[in-house]
Amino acid sequence: MVVCVCNRLTESEVRQAARAGASTPDAAYACHGCDVQCGCCLGYAQELIDEEKGQRSRLRLVSTRAA
Repeated sequence: MVVCVCNRLTESEVRQAARAGASTPDAAYACHGCDVQCGCCLGYAQELIDEEKGQRSRLRLVSTRAA
């Protein structure tokens, strides 16, 4: 399953990065030579990382700008 459309990162790639030590989406994407683009995928990517690490998912603030 594709997690990040902008970077074409899959669920297995995010999980692999988590097993290699990445604890945030930024770190997981960097493991694959990518940067976060639009940010829509960050919540799901963090859930996958937390699941791989056996942790509870935590919310992540994406933007502080008012809509």
